[in-house]
Amino acid sequence: MEDDGMRGTRRITAGWAGVTVLGVIVGYVGVLLANARHFYTDDTEAQYVPLWLTVGRHLRNGVFPGLEPERWMAGNYLIEGQASLFNPPQLLVAAIAPSFDNMVVLATVVKLAYSIILALGVFRICLAYRAQPQWAAVAGVAICFSGWLLFLDQATWVLGLAGTAWLAHAWASAVRYARGRSGPIPVFVFLFFTITVGYVWPGVEAALMIVAVAAGEWLYQRSPWPSLRLLLAAGCAGLAGAITYLPSLLSSEVTWRVADNSIRNDGFMTVPWSESLSASLPTNLPSFNSWFGLIQPFPIVYIAWFLIPGLAFVDWKAAAKCAREISGIAIFAAITLIWTAGPATLGPLRWPARVLPMVALALLLLGCVLLSRHGSLANWRTRGAVAVVLVAVLWVRAVASAPYDRIQVHLAAALVVIALGAVVTLLYAKWGPTAACTALLATIAPIAYYQVDESFPHPMSWSLPESRSEAAARFPDFDGTTLQLGNSQAFPGDAKNSDGVYTSLVVGFSAEVPGVEYVNGYTPIGHRAFSDRICMFWEGSTCAESLGKIFEIEPKTGKPIVDLMKVDRITLMRLVYPDVRWHPAPAGWHWVDYPPNDKWIWVLERDSGPISTTNGRIAATADGVDAVSLTESGYTSTARVSSENGGRVTFARLMWPGYRATLDGRDLDVEAVDDIFVSVIVPAGTENAQLEVTWRPPGMYLGIAIFSLGVTGIGALQWWFVRNRRRSDGLLLTSSVSALGDGEVVDRPRDQSSKVLAR
Repeated sequence: MEDDGMRGTRRITAGWAGVTVLGVIVGYVGVLLANARHFYTDDTEAQYVPLWLTVGRHLRNGVFPGLEPERWMAGNYLIEGQASLFNPPQLLVAAIAPSFDNMVVLATVVKLAYSIILALGVFRICLAYRAQPQWAAVAGVAICFSGWLLFLDQATWVLGLAGTAWLAHAWASAVRYARGRSGPIPVFVFLFFTITVGYVWPGVEAALMIVAVAAGEWLYQRSPWPSLRLLLAAGCAGLAGAITYLPSLLSSEVTWRVADNSIRNDGFMTVPWSESLSASLPTNLPSFNSWFGLIQPFPIVYIAWFLIPGLAFVDWKAAAKCAREISGIAIFAAITLIWTAGPATLGPLRWPARVLPMVALALLLLGCVLLSRHGSLANWRTRGAVAVVLVAVLWVRAVASAPYDRIQVHLAAALVVIALGAVVTLLYAKWGPTAACTALLATIAPIAYYQVDESFPHPMSWSLPESRSEAAARFPDFDGTTLQLGNSQAFPGDAKNSDGVYTSLVVGFSAEVPGVEYVNGYTPIGHRAFSDRICMFWEGSTCAESLGKIFEIEPKTGKPIVDLMKVDRITLMRLVYPDVRWHPAPAGWHWVDYPPNDKWIWVLERDSGPISTTNGRIAATADGVDAVSLTESGYTSTARVSSENGGRVTFARLMWPGYRATLDGRDLDVEAVDDIFVSVIVPAGTENAQLEVTWRPPGMYLGIAIFSLGVTGIGALQWWFVRNRRRSDGLLLTSSVSALGDGEVVDRPRDQSSKVLAR
């Protein structure tokens, strides 16, 4: 039975967990006051939110959205991975997404939820390493407003935020499991969530985190068995989560990623270790090569203003005594610092600056755990002087990074950091850690407001429409399938708004917002042959030569590429094709005016009307072959075919690995026309036979098998954990009864069972 002290401790911990949630909400309010669209930026607006709408629409129709053929190279969501089709929380997000009209509200709500999850995960890690809940709250809130997370993962790359959030909980559960305080299932679940978001970086980072924690626990407990159990639980999660990446890995030979099996270091998006010396100055603009040039436009290496000056107030002699206990954090910090410095490309992993959230996480954990357990004001004058020197180093490093016109700005920031540090120190001396941590929490939102306001507008913003209904009202009422030819990189900056280019042009998946069907989409994976053939890029842009390419005749079918794609309409960006409207339209097409949208586009439509709904996805048949579509789905085309002499049937489907064909149940070979289109040779003498062309993701059965193996493995580990927990509880109860019989007073903490488990 719990005593009053234990219940009181839990109430205090729960209270500070609530403060953590409140701190994140207040921080979000501060950011939104500076930029209401901050959380609807770049890939969030062009890729993720529209993709949620797409997946949600399919889910509401009772269809698992693995393949959308009309999207062509951007429509294979299982190979893409970032549709998160095996991630339960992301499927929930997708399911609710179509209920929102305002996309800014949707993105902000989802990111706030993930930020709260992240903050509570960091809170749990701190508690696992025996930090006070006040300091755990500080770490939890501060991580959400560290530089990379605030300006990139929260603003644009939302799956990076989601993966980091689940990774934090996996870390806390890993420490608890290794120390016998919890079972393996939480480790499995949180790692599975981390892996299946489909963004590979959190999965790789989680693997490194598990290795670091396992190594640290071996050092701490001086026994390999707790670490071995942890590695087994993590391995089970890895097996279960592999189903997310198997289709992509087994399809890599047709994608852009086939060339990524190399190690290169060209210095792009690599962050020198010296930048960590400016991690506590809110105004610092770091210096390393990125899309923005050498000087970054926002403080993406910033972690927390108190982190580096706070090192002066750690009792390092006392801290040395707990070095083994927190060694897992230190090992992870070392790994991530090394990784951020390069190489720039490591196989499919590029841009190591993406690891900066892990650096921030590890250093915040180290700082807050040490300050909580070994913070000291002894010799406060000396410690204060050291803190001032550390701030001076921050200032010098910040000036060295971007000295041009920011010397005074950095000096003002350094003075503010010193003043805030003095206030927090005085509060700590007079009223203790609760007052000091409350003051620290109160500073986070104003600093976030300042940083976002200074960077307004976000330099990566597309400024896409916020409202679905408004976007639909202003966009042409295009039916059928549309192909856009143009370059989104050429959009005029002052026309990137709902009254400008977005009245008739799309970028990435943004056609989903007004609800029209476009070939163009967003894909970092791509289909190499398709991309080369029509010259289409990752965000759906095309080159100027694309217009000629799509009307080239494919020799095996005798039809132009655009006919084999069964495209109904072509929109041409006027900035790329300024004079094309005055040339004759291609054969079978005519020019159409769509006032008032003609300012940005020229439009070609077919003389015979839309063809995408005619005869399913059958795009071409050889002479003497009769093929009539019977049924269509994203995965399967079924047709009735007849041919006396045999011949080819070509489908408006992109030739991804995983297609198979049957004729009345007998297997047929599937061939690629022009390395792009799915086709089948119907044998001679075929009469009214049923042809079925079906796509299944490569490795589907293997993925299901190893998923089952992972679930079975974690079930066995949970059984073993429960069995040993019952046995250890029995031993403790027996020893307690024996001691009471001898007249002893027994007050043993439950965590003593971990000593039995460790053995």
